[in-house]
Amino acid sequence: MPHRIELWANLERIKSIGYKQWLKEIRKNYACQRCQTINSTYDLKCRKCGEEPSCSYVAKHRQEIEQFLQRMA
Repeated sequence: MPHRIELWANLERIKSIGYKQWLKEIRKNYACQRCQTINSTYDLKCRKCGEEPSCSYVAKHRQEIEQFLQRMA
């Protein structure tokens, strides 16, 4: 599932830098570049301003997310 793509990498990152620093990083990963709204893995557009992609995570994994959403439709 798309929200688990980086699971193992995230666990390793938490081990190396601690959960507080990791949380700061991950918030940036899911924040809209335009308005800083936190978006979901499945928000292709920002919930607040409509920016595409909604965040850097979606930009990086858009194809996998779209394939998953198509299978679920």
